[in-house]
Formats: sequence, C-alpha cells, structure tokens
Amino acid sequence: MPQFAPLKNDTFLRALLRQPTTYTPVWLMRQAGRYLPEYRATRAKAGSFMGLATNPDYATEVTIQPLDRFPLDAAILFSDILTVPDAMGLGLHFVEGEGPKFERPLKTEADVLALRQPEPGSLDYVFKAVTQIRTELNGRVPLIGFSGSPWTLACYMVEGEGSREFHNIKKMLYNRPDLMRFILDTNAKAVAEYLNAQIDAGAQAVMIFDSWGGALADGAYQEFSLKYMRQVVALLKREKDGVKIPAIVFTKGGGHWIEEIADIGADALGLDWTANLTQARHKVGHKVALQGNLDPAILFASPDQITAEVHKVLDAFGPPGVSGSGHVFNLGHGISQFTPPESVAAMVEAVHTYSKAQRSA
Repeated sequence: MPQFAPLKNDTFLRALLRQPTTYTPVWLMRQAGRYLPEYRATRAKAGSFMGLATNPDYATEVTIQPLDRFPLDAAILFSDILTVPDAMGLGLHFVEGEGPKFERPLKTEADVLALRQPEPGSLDYVFKAVTQIRTELNGRVPLIGFSGSPWTLACYMVEGEGSREFHNIKKMLYNRPDLMRFILDTNAKAVAEYLNAQIDAGAQAVMIFDSWGGALADGAYQEFSLKYMRQVVALLKREKDGVKIPAIVFTKGGGHWIEEIADIGADALGLDWTANLTQARHKVGHKVALQGNLDPAILFASPDQITAEVHKVLDAFGPPGVSGSGHVFNLGHGISQFTPPESVAAMVEAVHTYSKAQRSA
C-alpha cells in the first residue's frame, strides 16, 4: 500500500464532516482546466484530452497547477466523468468544439443487455494518477476523487453524446423502464467500485456528479437518479486507515429535491447557483454539509463585485455556530474556460478573509 505524507490542511474535510473550522474552505469544480494558460500548455503537449487524462504524469501536473497558483483547500483528480462507460467498451472520443461522443452507444435492447462491468485493469490509469497526485501533494491539501452518477453516465451512454432534449434516454425510460433499470443497476455497481478503488489509491473524499439529474421530471428523478445514487453511497468505503472518507453528491438543477437528496446517506450536498443557501441550511444543515454556490458568471465581474458576491454567499449560509460550519465554498457549476485567473484569485482571497472575520466577529 502507498504511504502518504500527513495532511497539513484538513479544513475541507472538517467542513464536510461539519466540524469546526477557522475559515470556510474553497475549491472549484473544473479548477484544473482551460481557463489556466499552464493547463492549455500541458494539454498541447499531451496532444488530446484523452492523451492528458490517461497519462498519470500529465494528470498529476494539471491537478496541481491551480494549487500552485491559488491557495485552494482541496485538489480534485483530473479525469473525465465518462471513463467508466469508456471502460465498458463504448468507445469514448472527443470531437473538437463538440465535446465527448461514444462510438458504440446503447441503441437497442441487445446493446443494453450486452453491457458489462468495466474490464479489469481498464481504469488503472486513473488509480495510478490518484496515487501519484496524492504523493506529489505531499499533504498540502486533501485529494477528491469523483465519478458521474449512474443516471448521468446513462444519458451519455444512450444519447451517444451530450444532449439538451434527452429524447433517446427519456423514450427508453418511459417505454422500456426495464432496460433503463438494467443500465442504472450496472452503472451503480461500476461507479461504487470505481470510487472505492480511487479511495484505495489515495482519494480522501469522493464526489458524485449528477450533471443531468435536473433534466428529469419529479418522480422520475427519485426513481431513476436518486435511487441509484443511494445505492452507490451505500456501497462506498466511508473510512480508510481509521480516517473518515466523506462523500459529496451534486445534482445540477436539484435544489427543489434537497431534503430527499440529504437523506441518501452522503456527508455533503452540492448546490447550484439557483438554490437558496439560507433555506437549504435551515432544511438540511443538521444532516449534511453544504457545498456551493456562487454563479460562475460572477467571475467575469470586477474584483470588487466578486468580493461583494462572495460576501453574499457566506452571509447567506450564515454564521458557523456551535456545531461547526458545514460549508464548503464552491461555484454552482464548473468554472467557465473564459474566466480570467485573476478573478479566481480575488474570489479565493475574499472567501478566506471574510470567513475568518465572520468567525472572529
């Protein structure tokens, strides 16, 4: 088993477990990415997105780049949410300007019933990257592992690419719910195994991204997304070497279901920018930590405006209180590739400075 340096900054993990912290920790979804010139340089060296994601050296380099630039409180593994279906043999590839596509999407009943768990060893490049990143971090901050949710993976697997309408998968969901459940059951087992292998490799927290849960109708969300995230959470390792491994779930567009999401057993709940943080804390703050939820577009404003909006988010969550804060500051979705890096610096500085002042008030 790999041996890692002791953690120097555990603020992020403490906040996820609703323990007292001296300030509100902050990290960003897609913090290693195209808004950073150093990321673009590494990606050019790698030759393609998958060339970057499947090479542990490059994945380590880009995971650590934002931490060398900003005093963030967590690193997140550089990878893609679609590695699992790729390892199931669907043939992931990226088309410039169009995003991910699958060569062999699940179009027929025969396609669905032929679906199997990922081939042994097919995701080793991810686990090698996790161990390498954790080693290179040398205890600076915790490392987050992640996966797409069973439903979100299924959306890409059936549609063959990203979608706005989700015609194909919704047609299957309503016409052949038996096939839909087969895919989701298969995905739930694969996702849990994948996240547990990341934990074994060195991930100190894990996150499930339900990017397309908000595309579902009420009722269908509970049956076809939430149920399977609950299955994943139930199968997760929640401790490693005597240390707790917190789990975060994030449904984009899921703000009106937060009480149900808070009941599935995760430690923290991610909120997009449409959710009201004050109301969310009143509803579920005694059960789970909350992560979010600044609108990423605010990072195109002036530094003064960014600072003011950060203060609003921290004020909306409210004072830490006796039971610890339970708040991780983040954007309400991934950072835009056009974001000026100096805006991120202003945001991180504002989060740290203001949240420390809140605690000493």
